[in-house]
Amino acid sequence: MRALAIICIFALAACLAGCQQPAPTGQAVPRPAGQAAPQAPRAKPGPYRVLFDASHGETAGNADWVISTSQPDPLGENAAPRAEADWTGALSAWGVALQQTGRYQLKTLPRGGRASYGSRAEPLDLANFDVFIVPEPNIRFSADEKAAILAFVQGGGGLFMIADHDGSDRNSDGADSLQIWNELMRDGGNPFGFSFDARNIERDNPRNIPADAATDPVIRGPFGRVTGSIVRGGTTATIDPGANPSVRGLIYRTGADTGGTGGVFFLTSALGKGRVAAWGDSSPIDDGTGTSYDQLYDGWDDAGGSDAILALNATEWLAQGGANSGPAVATPSAQASATATAGQTATIENGDFERGLDGWQARGDARASADRAHGGRQAARLCGANNCQASISQTIDIPAGARSATLGYAVAIVTQETRHPYDFLTVELRGPDGRSLDTLQRLSDADAAKGWRAATFDLSAYAGQTVDLVFSAASGRVAPTTFFLDDVSVVVAQ
Repeated sequence: MRALAIICIFALAACLAGCQQPAPTGQAVPRPAGQAAPQAPRAKPGPYRVLFDASHGETAGNADWVISTSQPDPLGENAAPRAEADWTGALSAWGVALQQTGRYQLKTLPRGGRASYGSRAEPLDLANFDVFIVPEPNIRFSADEKAAILAFVQGGGGLFMIADHDGSDRNSDGADSLQIWNELMRDGGNPFGFSFDARNIERDNPRNIPADAATDPVIRGPFGRVTGSIVRGGTTATIDPGANPSVRGLIYRTGADTGGTGGVFFLTSALGKGRVAAWGDSSPIDDGTGTSYDQLYDGWDDAGGSDAILALNATEWLAQGGANSGPAVATPSAQASATATAGQTATIENGDFERGLDGWQARGDARASADRAHGGRQAARLCGANNCQASISQTIDIPAGARSATLGYAVAIVTQETRHPYDFLTVELRGPDGRSLDTLQRLSDADAAKGWRAATFDLSAYAGQTVDLVFSAASGRVAPTTFFLDDVSVVVAQ
C-alpha cells in the first residue's frame, strides 16, 4: 500500500518546504523513490467545505471513488486520520490530505442521495459547500440535478469534474462518465466551454504544460509544483473559448499543441461567480486502496506524474473561488471597521466588476469592460491607449486581531509592444494620507501572455489598519498595453 503524502501544518507559521519532521497533528510516511510529497500550504483562511459525490455510481464495478466508508461524515471512521489507510476508499489519500491541513471540512453525498442547491437547511445541499467533487459518475444526473449543479457554479461554487475513457460504463446502464458529463454541458448550452472526447487512451504521461500556465495557481500552488499527470485508460477534452472565454487547458496530451483546442487532459474554466476544473481520467486520483474485492491502481503516487499535487492544488483553487462558506472578507469602508466573522465569505465590494466600477474610485482611462473576463461577464480595464495614466482604488479596513488577511486578484495583459518594458501596472497599498506603504506587484508589457494569471499577497501585517488598495497603470507614447483586472478579494480570518 502506498503511503499518503506528507502534510506539514504549523500554526501561524510557514511550513518549511521539504521539512523532515512530521507536523504535530500528522505523521510523515514514506513515499515512492523520486517523488516529492505535496507540501501543505502556509496557514491560510478556512474552513473550506467540500462535498465528495458517491451518489452516481462511483463504487460500481472496480471503482471505489470514496474518501471513506463512513458517510456522510468520514470522521466517523477515524476522527484524526494520519495516513490514507485510516479511511477506507480509493480516494482516502485525497481526503486525508485535505483533512490534515486543518482547513477543510469534508462530507460525502452517499448512495441514494441527490444533488440539490438552494436549501441550507438540508445538510448536504450544495449551498452549504464550496466545492463539489464528482469522481467519474456512472449514473446520469436528473434534470433537477443538472440545474442544481449549474446554479451552484453560477452562485460561486467550485465543481471538480473527473471523467474516464470511452466505454467505461461500470454499471452497464448505457452511459459512461464522459457521456454523463457531456449531457450536463450540452443541456446547459456548453456553459463551461468544453466537451470530453469519446476516446480510450491506454497510457500516457502528459507533461505538456503551456508556458503561460507555469505560474497558474493550479500548476504552481500551495501544495507544490505540478510537472505532469498520468493517463492509464482515460480521455481528453476539446475546449471552445468561443463558448466560454475563461476555459483554459493546463495539461495537454503528449504531442498536442498547447496553443490548440484539442488534446486537453486537465483544464479549468469559470461560470458566473464559480470555477470548474476537469480531468480526463480517474486513475490519477486512485490511491490503490479500498475494499478488498476491488482491483485498484495507485495513480496518486505514480512517479509518472504529480497527481497528488494537482488534485490538492485544484481543490484549493476551487475552494478559494467559492462564495458559500469559508472566512469573512473585509468590506471596504473609509470610516467604519468591517466585520470579519470566521465561517463567512464574500468578495471585496464589486470585486468581480459585474456592476461596472461601483465601489471603486477610478481615475484616467479606467473602466469596466466586457472585452474579457476571468469570471462572469466583465473585468476592469486600465489603459489600452498611448500616453495613458489610469487607476482604480478601494479603501479597506483589516480588523484588529485578524489571524490572516489575504489579497487575491487575477490579471491579464494584452500589448502591442515589441520592445520591453515600456508600459506598467503597479499594485500597492497606501495609507490614509496617500503615502505608499508597500508595492505588492509591478508588472509590465513584458509579462503579457495568453490567459489570466492569479496573484495572492499576505496583508496580515496591516491588521487594525485602514489602507487603500490601488491598481495603477501607465502606457508610453508608442504601442499601447491594456491591463485587465478581475476577481479582486480580501479574505480575513480571525
